[in-house]
Amino acid sequence: MLLVPLSFLVSLLLFVFLVRLLRQGREALGRNRLFVVLIGLYVVQTALVGIRWGYGVIAVLPALPLLASLIPPLSFLAFRELAAEEGAISARDWPHLIPTLCCVVAMLVGFRDPVDLVLIAEFAGYGLALLWLARLGPDGLVASRLDGTLRSYRSLQLTALALIGSAATDMAISLDLLLAGGRHAPAVVSAATTFILLMLGVAAMTAGAEEADDAPEAEPELQAVPLATSADAEVAAALDRLMQGQRLFADAGLNLGRLARRLGLPARAVSNAVNRVHGTSVSQYVNNFRVAEACRLLGATDMPVTRIVFEAGFMTKSNFNREFLRVTGMNPTAWRAAAPREVCSISPLEGEMSRSDRGG
Repeated sequence: MLLVPLSFLVSLLLFVFLVRLLRQGREALGRNRLFVVLIGLYVVQTALVGIRWGYGVIAVLPALPLLASLIPPLSFLAFRELAAEEGAISARDWPHLIPTLCCVVAMLVGFRDPVDLVLIAEFAGYGLALLWLARLGPDGLVASRLDGTLRSYRSLQLTALALIGSAATDMAISLDLLLAGGRHAPAVVSAATTFILLMLGVAAMTAGAEEADDAPEAEPELQAVPLATSADAEVAAALDRLMQGQRLFADAGLNLGRLARRLGLPARAVSNAVNRVHGTSVSQYVNNFRVAEACRLLGATDMPVTRIVFEAGFMTKSNFNREFLRVTGMNPTAWRAAAPREVCSISPLEGEMSRSDRGG
């Protein structure tokens, strides 16, 4: 019976998702290019892990550390791009290739021992760098679409932990080689590498996905923030006028960076103002306007709910239903059935829905 390593199944899963991303068109690929490259790298790496440890083919051995050395910097650059208000990867980022170049030189001169040390330091270092990037919270990912910010943030945390876990696994393997002659190394390498690559793949798939999962997501509780200043109030008021007057909430691709540019302010200043004045995250703040528009359309038109989802600015029906329930306490169909002639207004300050009967 032919043995099919678990790594091959993981590689197939990642490959299927990669094909889905590639079929989304040029615009989607432009937004997710680094995550697409990452997923492609994971597909190749997991397949090679299966060939090496499933069938004992040593010819692929030199490729494994070289491909592995590309994973941490690519992961960091992909999430850094989501956290950047402007700009993307450029020639100035060439130092991120230094670990890979070190591995190439070490392998060319036949001095393999430093390679493992480089990989351990690289995975641990970039894992810590991603945790530092995550300190800003979901609103720190200013280039992430607002209805996907929380998913991207969870992916950032998962990637950081997976990189650090990989470094810890490599250290455990080194100890096994030192103390037990490497008896457990093959099993540990195969299982741990497959699991970590799966975690990284899931993180990249989630961050690079254009559609949300159907599973509900709870917004993280906001940490205690300082009292709003007069400057915060001015920024929040300007944002309120912008949202109401120009209907920016209807743009499904809206992100914090775009809001900040419209106001001519740093993204962090806008995020702080919304957190302090409205007591909510930027994504919830924008979704409050979207739900208000959905309520208006439900009460004033016969438009089908599937169309209202997009008219109100939501990307997926699952996210629309989740946010509608959060704000109104009802699902859209029940709202329309209970009050077909009602309209609603929403206060971005409180995020509460109120109804007013139009009569008739």
